[in-house]
Amino acid sequence: MQNFSRERISSAVLKKSLIIIFLVLLLDQVVKIWIKTHMTLGQEFPIFGNWFLINFTENEGMAFGMQFGGNYGKLLLSLFRLIAIGGIGYYIVYLIKKGAGTGLVICMSLILAGAFGNIIDSAFYGMLFSESTFIETARLLPAGGGYSTFLHGKVVDMLYFPIISGNYPSWVPFWGGKDFLLFRPVFNIADSAITIGVLTIIIFQRKLIKK
Repeated sequence: MQNFSRERISSAVLKKSLIIIFLVLLLDQVVKIWIKTHMTLGQEFPIFGNWFLINFTENEGMAFGMQFGGNYGKLLLSLFRLIAIGGIGYYIVYLIKKGAGTGLVICMSLILAGAFGNIIDSAFYGMLFSESTFIETARLLPAGGGYSTFLHGKVVDMLYFPIISGNYPSWVPFWGGKDFLLFRPVFNIADSAITIGVLTIIIFQRKLIKK
């Protein structure tokens, strides 16, 4: 009877994990595809005043628009992501079988969904879309083929929060008189899922990670 109850709990936790992964991936990809096919690079529009904007940009695969080592670095990053996705997926199943708390499983599911969301861009967008430019939107499944090859696509970012902007005082060394922006990176829903999952584990680790 106890084993049956434990199996029911494990099944329920697995179901929640799969639902979270599916919903994050669905929202992430729907937003990215819409941005890719309806906006030109650099185009933006406000959501809540000047502190939350939708700003279309692309990066080579690292979180928050960072770069890593050109084409070879991008390929290495994509392969690392694929391995990481497999490892995280295995770890989630392991946690569920061991009866880990639902909170920890949900956090790991967010991290998995975020990593999976960005690898979809890197792996397939180069083959599925034409190049996005500052004057033309991309086309899905263009007649002449996509702008790149497998694992060499660009990740779509769009969430931009320039919360506080201004200029450094002239007396500040090195940066005096230059523009100041409190939060400069442009990111996406997949990045957000990873960040929320990681930060929640760090902040609530005593509650989430039991002996």
